[in-house]
Amino acid sequence: MNLPTWLWLGGDWAPVQATAAVPGVSVTARAVPESARWVMGDGSVVVCRGPGTPYTAGGDPAAPSPDCGHTYRVSSAGRPGEAFAVSVAVSWTVTWAGAGAGGTFPGLTTTGGAAFRVAESQALVTGGG
Repeated sequence: MNLPTWLWLGGDWAPVQATAAVPGVSVTARAVPESARWVMGDGSVVVCRGPGTPYTAGGDPAAPSPDCGHTYRVSSAGRPGEAFAVSVAVSWTVTWAGAGAGGTFPGLTTTGGAAFRVAESQALVTGGG
């Protein structure tokens, strides 16, 4: 709790293109990733314009992600599985062209999810002497 959480997606964050053809006609579709919308399970939503930067082992655990992160302010204790259910939806712009026509498919997404356990550490300070 109160430490930055780095968010990132594995794999390529790059356009994908495919062509389908039958004799005399072909259609090519191109999908471009636009953003990742993370629902953090604590009521927060984080929108990132790229895949995020992976955290490097040995890095400063108090350093925030340079481009895609979140800081939990409450513990996940008491939640189902003692964890926050987190989901991510990647939005794509998909265009197509072929057979003398073309267009855009709006609102296409791919989704994924995970569970994050967020612990709380408490300390008691007493007057000493």
